[in-house]
Amino acid sequence: MTNIRSIAKLAGVSVSTVSRVLNDHPYVKEEKRRKVLDAVDQLNYIKNANAVHLSKGKTYSIGVILPYLNLPYFGEILQGIAGEALKYGYHLQLFQTNYDRGAELDAFHRLQMKEVDGLILTSRSNSLDVLAPFIGPNVVFCENVYDPTYKKVFINHYQGIRSGVEFLHSKGHSRIGMCLHRTFGTNSEERIRGFYDSSEAARMTVCDDWIFNDCYDLQDGRDVINSWEQLKEKPTALIVTSDQVSAGMLTEAGKKSIRIPEDLAILSFDNHPIADALGITSFEVPIRILGEAAFTLFLEKEHPEPVVLDTRLFKRGTV
Repeated sequence: MTNIRSIAKLAGVSVSTVSRVLNDHPYVKEEKRRKVLDAVDQLNYIKNANAVHLSKGKTYSIGVILPYLNLPYFGEILQGIAGEALKYGYHLQLFQTNYDRGAELDAFHRLQMKEVDGLILTSRSNSLDVLAPFIGPNVVFCENVYDPTYKKVFINHYQGIRSGVEFLHSKGHSRIGMCLHRTFGTNSEERIRGFYDSSEAARMTVCDDWIFNDCYDLQDGRDVINSWEQLKEKPTALIVTSDQVSAGMLTEAGKKSIRIPEDLAILSFDNHPIADALGITSFEVPIRILGEAAFTLFLEKEHPEPVVLDTRLFKRGTV
């Protein structure tokens, strides 16, 4: 196996000179640098990555914790992170958790073992109290966590949902329901709080049967329509936190001759291309920008101000 001694011998220089050239140290004469680099090419030498990491104190690897890989929401965040990471010479290690707390903690143990330089949590299952011993300036949250010293970037989900309820109310709807990914977690809790606060402000009654949970994909959207159809008293509009779910609702409604928006209005979130293709009214959520900002925060040495991102409504045919 080629090592720096072999390179030194071929180049006719000392081992220390080879080491300085390989680690980009200054004060090496250009003639010697060229001899070393020529020897490296001839011997097809590849630096030992672990040795480089130890010498530099960095792996140039960042871990990304995400529950699922197959949902467009998390895919867009990942694209944002990956694009910025590439600019700065970092590569990604992905930790898919399926919201399993042990799998999430394993990622933090990898951070402790210095297998990655930092972590970005796109969504979280463990409490902050459990994670607190592991959290430092190299950990970034994609949610509005309460500790002001934590690095965080988040969508203003509370105001987004409030704007959605107000928009539907302005269109004459007073019986409004909601479809959620889950009922726990900071982002979901902010959505729920926004929904109830805006409903109360508009003096609208909220029925528990109008809140649909565990809604992630097309099939979940189909199931929501089937459940909605069975309700004795039905909401006339639904706020849906995923365009994939909305697309499933729209296609199933078409099969059952349920008129959208006359029988049921659908107001979605994400503004994924599928929303434009199917004419779904949707709030644009700057998910990719969220990922870009998360990586930028990771690079910051100090404790920067939180980054807050807002939504924007695209009116189409489902409301």
